[in-house]
Amino acid sequence: MAVRQEEVAPYAPRRAARARRVDLRGLAHNVLEWGRPGARKLFLLHGWMDVAASFQFLVDELAGDWHAIAPDLRGFGGSDWQPQGYWFADYVADLESLLDAFAPGEAATIVGHSLGANVATHYAGVRPDRVAAFVAIDGFGIPPENPDDAPRKYAQWLDALREPAAFAPYADFAAVAARLRRNDPRLSADKAAFLARHWAKACDDGKVRLASDPRHKLPFPHVYRLEEVFAVWRCIRARALWIAAEDSHIPRWLEGHPEGEGATGTLAGVRARLAHVPGAQLVTIADAGHMVHHDQPRAVAREVERFLG
Repeated sequence: MAVRQEEVAPYAPRRAARARRVDLRGLAHNVLEWGRPGARKLFLLHGWMDVAASFQFLVDELAGDWHAIAPDLRGFGGSDWQPQGYWFADYVADLESLLDAFAPGEAATIVGHSLGANVATHYAGVRPDRVAAFVAIDGFGIPPENPDDAPRKYAQWLDALREPAAFAPYADFAAVAARLRRNDPRLSADKAAFLARHWAKACDDGKVRLASDPRHKLPFPHVYRLEEVFAVWRCIRARALWIAAEDSHIPRWLEGHPEGEGATGTLAGVRARLAHVPGAQLVTIADAGHMVHHDQPRAVAREVERFLG
């Protein structure tokens, strides 16, 4: 018999989010906004398998007068799905469409986490005049891949297309919250309960399923060429801050170690990559894992606002 998880009262936001539907390149996107329209704009980009509401805890800790704008990226949360799959370049183009909608002709200030950090960093190099400043939270690219892997990766991708991707259902939202806490032990029960309601949705069969498109699980057919990424990064003219988490697996991953291996990691790989971003700063947040903006939202907010001034 399935064991139902204990329900916990969700986190109560200090700043209410306003949701609207916005067309970005032909796909309807769910976009959350916080703060006063007319205040300084702050664009927020979430990570892989996450949603815009993930920034609620960070927004609640901001001291300044901000108009924060965060989309559910295509295929995540309440945004439309893309039947042909998901490509990094699409997220870069979607960001430009978002800026055209909310800040036409302006140089934007962007904070991104993980996937969103990589999108923001890449866009800042491709469109250096459209970004005034950006903060990359625990997202510094991925490990380089060997060009000789290209045939294998294409074959793996074609094989994966034969079987429709799917996510296993959950018994209820409490089970989703429990999963979130297993992934991030520092996440409090009330915050997990809050995120679960945005991360998943109830279905007609009584089960709860993740709101995101399971096609995000498909492997990419192309190899990751670090030299191309660095060529883009070297074109950045925006002020740049990278925020690393003390206990994140990302630095070890970039240095070629299996995820989670070793009690401690260094930032050697992160610093080596940062050298390709002109004038960028690096800070580390203590007592935090990869979801650093959940684990230490006040510390992240303090660093973001200190950097942005």
